[in-house]
Amino acid sequence: MQNLSFTQNPPAISSKTGLKRNTTSIPMKQSLKLSSSSLLNEKFKVSQTHCKASLEVQEPSHRGTEIEVHGLSQKVVGVLGGGQLGRMLCEAASLLAIKVIILDPMENCPASAICHHHMIGSYDDSATVEEFAKRCGVLTVEIEHVDAETLERLEKHGVDCQPKASTIRIIQDKYLQKVHFSRHAIPLPKFMEVDDLEGAKRAGDLFGYPLMIKSKRLAYDGRGNAVAKSEEDLSLAVNALGGFDRGLYIEKWAPFVKELSVIVARGRDNTVENICHIVKSPANVSWKIMKLATDVAYKAVSSLEGAGIFAVELFLTADGEVLLNEVAPRPHNSGHHTIESCFTSQYEQHLRAVVGLPLGDTSMKTPAAIMYNILGEDEARFPKSPLCLYSF
Repeated sequence: MQNLSFTQNPPAISSKTGLKRNTTSIPMKQSLKLSSSSLLNEKFKVSQTHCKASLEVQEPSHRGTEIEVHGLSQKVVGVLGGGQLGRMLCEAASLLAIKVIILDPMENCPASAICHHHMIGSYDDSATVEEFAKRCGVLTVEIEHVDAETLERLEKHGVDCQPKASTIRIIQDKYLQKVHFSRHAIPLPKFMEVDDLEGAKRAGDLFGYPLMIKSKRLAYDGRGNAVAKSEEDLSLAVNALGGFDRGLYIEKWAPFVKELSVIVARGRDNTVENICHIVKSPANVSWKIMKLATDVAYKAVSSLEGAGIFAVELFLTADGEVLLNEVAPRPHNSGHHTIESCFTSQYEQHLRAVVGLPLGDTSMKTPAAIMYNILGEDEARFPKSPLCLYSF
């Protein structure tokens, strides 16, 4: 079944968060979830440096380490990670004549074919990231699972990280993320940390069943979550996540009727633009719910530091309550359609934000957009699948 989305022009929404808002149209969108790594790997020659975490600058193959820049911004944008999001950032950068260099351990990662320069190395390794930072005017991420401590140290030495290392540290630990947002009075499902089976049983007594058990770290695209429908399911769910030693917490089940996603772009001057999506549900919500969703998203983003795209995922309950699920400090799979459906895609907007350019127009170019996101890990099922299908 195809899911349609429609756009109208909403009234201006006044800011309550201290951020400056521009009045924009807020398109509604529905999609099925997408996570598609290693789809687009054309074999073009690009400048690559194999980094072994030495302290000396290593010469790339033919372009040298002095990167000339002739574009809208003179800053070289360094991206930690070269997956599909990194590739789409590179595509947007080419339209702005901005140079993007990437750090990724895979020689043929999706972004490698089209980035200005690919440094081969781990974005988890401190010395490698420090070496990479020497080549960048501004450092950003396409994945939040990086070494936040290294970013904090680089900031102290004057490296421009966007978003800020403090934001990355908060977001990459989902339990810490919940604690942070609860301290800022942002509506959330109830949650608690658990260290053993007895603690999990206490959570069940407190919250009732079913329960959502989540990993604190390295959880994304539905991974790292398990449902316990009864006390008897707790052990099985915990074991499926790798045990309590991995670091777990429990959320009260949120009986949502719709998932909402608000993509917020914040510039260096705190100017904010947003695009609101309706995910996995009919695109039929009132402007009151739209306003409530954007208000929660703005409040969440205003509690974090740094410029760039922030994807805010929300739950809408049957009684009209909007609860924050989680935030990603980077472009997000729920916003892929913006490449074709909006005047400014989330990727161009992220680049504009981190280098300090004015934010672009986020209104839609078409009255409706359909996006199908395909989740899959079995390459045999999707042979030669550089797939990007949109309908308008």
